[in-house]
Amino acid sequence: MHVVTLLKADMFDVEIDGKPASIAQALPGWNPHDRFGLVIDDALGGIGATHLLQIAITSFYDIKPSRRTELTVYPEIYAFHIGKGYGAHAPYDFWPARREVITSRDHREMLDAINDRGITRLAVPDRAPREVVHRPKEVDAALDRIASAFVYDPSGRVSDPDLVISGNDKRTEYNPSSALRPRYNDSRPASVSTAAKPVKELDSSYQDWLRKREHDLTSEERAFVERRRQDLRQDGLVTETYRRVGVREALMRLASAGLDRDTAAAV
Repeated sequence: MHVVTLLKADMFDVEIDGKPASIAQALPGWNPHDRFGLVIDDALGGIGATHLLQIAITSFYDIKPSRRTELTVYPEIYAFHIGKGYGAHAPYDFWPARREVITSRDHREMLDAINDRGITRLAVPDRAPREVVHRPKEVDAALDRIASAFVYDPSGRVSDPDLVISGNDKRTEYNPSSALRPRYNDSRPASVSTAAKPVKELDSSYQDWLRKREHDLTSEERAFVERRRQDLRQDGLVTETYRRVGVREALMRLASAGLDRDTAAAV
């Protein structure tokens, strides 16, 4: 749970519709029971939503400061891998391993998994909207509960964005770097010297999980994602862009997640 001490809200600059804004405006009405869900369908694709995920993490702790001090809790964040694993995102503190869910490509199972975990803020990859039929009442359940929805791109940049999140502290790149190059048997992970509680990096089950997921990607895929992230960095900092969308639109884009791009466009 290194993010407890690694990340702070003032490490991020936010713009909405081209104007300076706050994290509270990007995640309006955040409350202690919010849960962030990230849908992934590309090699280490969640890296493209790094800053959105990280401001959700800071909001999780800031809304209830005892989570940083008295309690031992990981942030309520969940990664949904569509069809297969796309590389461990556990370095962001998707932990324990149940926080990374691998579903089939069946859009009904995807939404079932999101609803089962009570996701209230949802980020989906920028895929073509697709009309589908879900199981009875599952869409209504999502519409009733999800307060914010976002479209992101695995590259970190979407077309026609209305939300921009920039890191202003190089520590905001620690987590994506760790996902790209997992630290095996790391005896001194980020913030371990200042953390008052045990961290997952020293847990053998965490190391086992990283090794289990190591072959989700080829070395070529990992190198491509690493170059793509490096290309975004200016003086070690990254600016990412997103689109805020309605929940219905997010669910329509979710329906194309995991499909071959030509297939998704045709159905």
